[in-house]
Amino acid sequence: MPRVDRLLENNRAYAENFASGDLPASPAQKLMVLTCMDARIDVYKILGLREGDAHIIRNAGGIVTEDSLRSIFVSQKLLGTETIVLIQHTECGMLNLDEDLVRRQVRSEAGVDLPFDLGAIEDLEQSVRRGLDALTSSPFINDKEVRGFIYDVRTGTLLEVAD
Repeated sequence: MPRVDRLLENNRAYAENFASGDLPASPAQKLMVLTCMDARIDVYKILGLREGDAHIIRNAGGIVTEDSLRSIFVSQKLLGTETIVLIQHTECGMLNLDEDLVRRQVRSEAGVDLPFDLGAIEDLEQSVRRGLDALTSSPFINDKEVRGFIYDVRTGTLLEVAD
């Protein structure tokens, strides 16, 4: 059976017992989390959250990008979130990525240049600090509480990174 068909079966089972349709769009915890798309990161379990508690933004590396800033702005200004948690993690695929090599490979294979930065990370703590700085220095982001962490994929623990 194709993967998507299995996903649709899972959805039918989920929908049979669906009881959360009356949750408001605004997160109950007034929380917004920006993290990596890595499948080993279960944000809800790591932070003890439930459906409806937080907005979650995910991208490769958990990098603060123009698009993530757009989403955070909407989350805060239109939907009332007040706290931002930035989580990057150990053993990330973006760590020590040779971005120039990937660019050359794409140019060679596809005949075009990548129109975006990949966001390679050399130093994890420094990357979190840069993200915190980008968040707190943005005139569009409310910085009531902005905190950054490194998630250890081997132990499940969060280490706070001071900005």
